[in-house]
Amino acid sequence: MVRGALITGLCLAAGPGHACRLALVLAMDVSSSVDADEDMLQRGGLAAALIAPDVQAAFFASPDPVALFVFEWSGRYNQQDLIDWTLISGPADLLGVAETIATSKRSHNDFPTAMGHALGHAATRLRDAPACLFHTIDMAGDGENNDGFGPADAYAAFPLDHVTVNGLVINAAEFEAETELIPFYRDQVIKGPGAFIEITNGFTDYEAAMRRKLIRELSAQIIGQTHMPPDPNG
Repeated sequence: MVRGALITGLCLAAGPGHACRLALVLAMDVSSSVDADEDMLQRGGLAAALIAPDVQAAFFASPDPVALFVFEWSGRYNQQDLIDWTLISGPADLLGVAETIATSKRSHNDFPTAMGHALGHAATRLRDAPACLFHTIDMAGDGENNDGFGPADAYAAFPLDHVTVNGLVINAAEFEAETELIPFYRDQVIKGPGAFIEITNGFTDYEAAMRRKLIRELSAQIIGQTHMPPDPNG
């Protein structure tokens, strides 16, 4: 009750043009480092996380809906939209999104990791989002940028000043790469008030990590998080 009232109060303060409390972009990594089995775990994990009871409770903590957009990304010219902007007003909306993701087919499997271009794609799609109080991009990936421009150039070139970018770090490679990927996301990818990274130990843990991340993102405006995330390495 209290949380819902706080969200409603924030939305009313923003004016009648904001019927949506959060525009959330979910970006899935389908670069060549992600094999077919891992891709299936990723799609199934995201679909299952979206309809998990605790995630649904976070979606519907307020009568003001969340708008979702989902796409997959890899190389600089390889972004494929899976879910166009959809207002999540009830469980049926979430179920429809989850079913579409679970049954979707991978668009590419042999391109590198162009994260800057993926961020640019997300920024472009945010221009078509419903009028929402907050805007968040969720970048999931298992590797550092290795194609085209990087995140810093994307932030300089695209209108992302008022967008929060969170990260889902997939620890699926050898140990050295894993330890380098966490600071890469922390120092170069995430941005904005309350931005954070969630870490998953391989794709088998993807669903649990996605649930934690979605609940935190959907609850951020409720508890007014403005602190920077802690260093995962201590």
